[in-house]
Amino acid sequence: MGHFTYWMNVSLDLRIEQVPGDNGAGEWLRIGEELHREFNARAQALAVMVQGRVMYETMEEYWPRAREDASLPDVLREYGEIWTAKPKVLVSRTRRSADHNTRIIGGDDAIEQLAVLRAGTDGAIGVGGAAIATQLLRAGLLDELLLFTHPAVLGFGRPLFDDYDLPIELDLLEQRSFERGVTMHRYAIRDEEGTGPS
Repeated sequence: MGHFTYWMNVSLDLRIEQVPGDNGAGEWLRIGEELHREFNARAQALAVMVQGRVMYETMEEYWPRAREDASLPDVLREYGEIWTAKPKVLVSRTRRSADHNTRIIGGDDAIEQLAVLRAGTDGAIGVGGAAIATQLLRAGLLDELLLFTHPAVLGFGRPLFDDYDLPIELDLLEQRSFERGVTMHRYAIRDEEGTGPS
């Protein structure tokens, strides 16, 4: 069985964007080469990527073109290759087609379809997007958080989870520091009995 890992850049106050439309491009982010190489390695190790529509369309807009853009650093071109080739699931009620090794699921049974994906996958399934991560958390299907925390307090903006106000018990699995003051923490989400990963 696979495990869902919600992977996100966050501020110290657990915001993922300061204003609508940041989509991972806010000036508060401090992504240097060392950190991006970590992103590349972790993305390459994923079995599948699951993304909500907004996250997917942000990635789709940039990364397929980035892989062939000679003006970009090699670390960015490499991520473009990884993202484009990696098997992906787009969760959307409105999209009817997608390229780049992507299949679409949607409708009222999307979470049930993701549960089937989790049961039939070996390895990590990367989750991108607060809306889909929140739905997986509510359904008891989210297994891990992989947070890259940037040294900024935004004070406002979109939180890590949408409209979620229940306690979440975590176990620290891994941590690391990167240049520019960024830290990475990977946590297992405890199950309802509090005995270990869900």
